[in-house]
Amino acid sequence: MRSASSKVHEARVELYRNTGKIHAREVGGRFNSLRWAMVWLTQIIFYGTCWLSWERNGEAGQAVLFDIAQRKFHFFGLTLWPQDALLLAIALIVAAAALFFATALAGRVFCGFACPQTVYTAIFAWVEARVEGDHLARARLDRSPPSARKLALRLSKHGLWVLIAGWTAITFVGYFTPIRELLPALAGLQLGPWESFWLLFYGAFTYVQAGLAREAVCQHMCPYSRFQGVMVDEHTRNVAYDAARGEPRRAGRRDGACVDCGICVQVCPTGIDIRDGLQYPCINCGLCIDACDGVMARIGAPAGLLRFASGHELGGAGAPAARRPRLWAYAGLAALSLLAGAWLLFERPLLRVDVLRDRGALAHERAEGVIENSYTLKLSNLVERPRRFVVEVDGAGGAHIAGRAVFDAAAGSVTPVRVAVAMAAGGAPAGVLPIRFRVRALDDAAVQAVEPSTFILP
Repeated sequence: MRSASSKVHEARVELYRNTGKIHAREVGGRFNSLRWAMVWLTQIIFYGTCWLSWERNGEAGQAVLFDIAQRKFHFFGLTLWPQDALLLAIALIVAAAALFFATALAGRVFCGFACPQTVYTAIFAWVEARVEGDHLARARLDRSPPSARKLALRLSKHGLWVLIAGWTAITFVGYFTPIRELLPALAGLQLGPWESFWLLFYGAFTYVQAGLAREAVCQHMCPYSRFQGVMVDEHTRNVAYDAARGEPRRAGRRDGACVDCGICVQVCPTGIDIRDGLQYPCINCGLCIDACDGVMARIGAPAGLLRFASGHELGGAGAPAARRPRLWAYAGLAALSLLAGAWLLFERPLLRVDVLRDRGALAHERAEGVIENSYTLKLSNLVERPRRFVVEVDGAGGAHIAGRAVFDAAAGSVTPVRVAVAMAAGGAPAGVLPIRFRVRALDDAAVQAVEPSTFILP
């Protein structure tokens, strides 16, 4: 009779299956070529953009820079301020809607070709294969006892991984601290505390995620793999196995059925068997399709045993339906958000004004019977060149600016200025009167801002 503990062990729900380290086999084909094209494209953009220069206010600066100290985001000729946070929110909505649209259309295709985890895993795996050999050599090396050769190979591999992770971290921080200033500071050990933290953190993060965790990220850590199911349906094209054609499996068949070679499992970066059906760790990279098509070509059978197909197609119902509410909802949300963002960017004011009353003295009377109120105006000049502004006031009772009314503001700055508004003592009924400040640029009348305030007349 089995013990109670063995029964409990058998009844335990298996939440994590430890399959050991996955050594994916390298494969060529159209999907692998597309995958590496995305690796090159994304990394050229990431590693190269921080080195581009752009002239601002007569001086060369970094083209793309998140200047946290000055609270600005420079993107080539565009400078965004914290007041433009709505544009960031819209950009995130567009990105999310586009991701949902791609998922509804072709499953986790973003994960398979453009996700940073996939990109850096491909880079680190390529380095590993060049140092330790193919998937069989790497598996043998794992099982081999400690030796000088094994130590040398492992040190070489991890050393190259550290170099890639380190340069990735330097590039990342180079988008917040100008890269041409960061490198000399790093060489002279003169980094600030936050720069040092992010260099260490992002470097370690890249090393662990792409070098050590790899498939565990896609299988167990990525939340996207868990909720993608709510965005797919029977019309979503995923990497799929045509069971009607492939079964029963048998080695030596040449009629296009599955020959049970197992290469589709060997090339899978997450180590799944797609023949068991769609599974959440599948990232739709298409490498198993490349492998299977290669086998079919060698035995003279037609390709397509593994292919991007929907459950609707595999059931013999034809091409996916074009009228899919969720697909058009995601596309519509992305398009509307993109249009809203473009309109906000086009209508974005180049001048913002905040009006603060002088709380120390609400009003004071001059000898000639004129009441004055004092204000501080914060002029936000949102263009990267200096400008001169004139301040005017509109209101009942002949309100006007007393004293200086023209002020200079530096390029891309917030300039506080003090102004006094005067009104005759009997010019209007006593009390709190509405007024409006109008600030306009002297070199461009279209650049102006109007802000309401109040005038206290005793």
